[in-house]
Amino acid sequence: MIGAVILAAGKSERMGESKLLQEIGGKKVIELVIDPFRGVADEIIVVLGHAPEKLVDFIRRLGVKHVVNPDYEMGMTSSFKRGLQEAKPCEAAFLVLGDQPCVERDFLVKMVDVWISTKAKIVSPIYKGKKGHPVLFDRSLFDEILLLPEECTIRDVMHRHAKDIFLLEAGEWSIMDMDTSDDFERMKRYILERAGGKLG
Repeated sequence: MIGAVILAAGKSERMGESKLLQEIGGKKVIELVIDPFRGVADEIIVVLGHAPEKLVDFIRRLGVKHVVNPDYEMGMTSSFKRGLQEAKPCEAAFLVLGDQPCVERDFLVKMVDVWISTKAKIVSPIYKGKKGHPVLFDRSLFDEILLLPEECTIRDVMHRHAKDIFLLEAGEWSIMDMDTSDDFERMKRYILERAGGKLG
């Protein structure tokens, strides 16, 4: 069983509004984030934090489980831990950024295949030498992640297990983020061009 923990707890301060409810090609960003994981992950959990009420109803309509991380201001690692705590027992789990609506489903399938065939503890996309997201973690690392002290991050776990990471060549989408309005417009163009102007 594979889990997917989608981190959607941040404040979106630099965009001034909930970026996850912005629309691209008639679909909301959070919907585009979730869609590629359907049929790849057996369970999808969206971790909310800041103003969860803005997203709860929409996420319920998508038929996806959600949890709230009251400690979301402690950062991404805190939210991933919260998601792992709520997930059903699984063999591996994706760490997914909630503002990355351009993930390719075929690539996710490839990540799972690599994890199975190589027994890698971590499978990460890489683009032009830069590691991206989502990242797939084997369950053998779950306890280590859950026991991380506050001052440590997921990156520390990846550094400790550098020899156990399989780096899978990916497209530019794997390192794209959506922190500003300019980022959003760039992401929108990228997604619509890739989809030929239509989604869904």
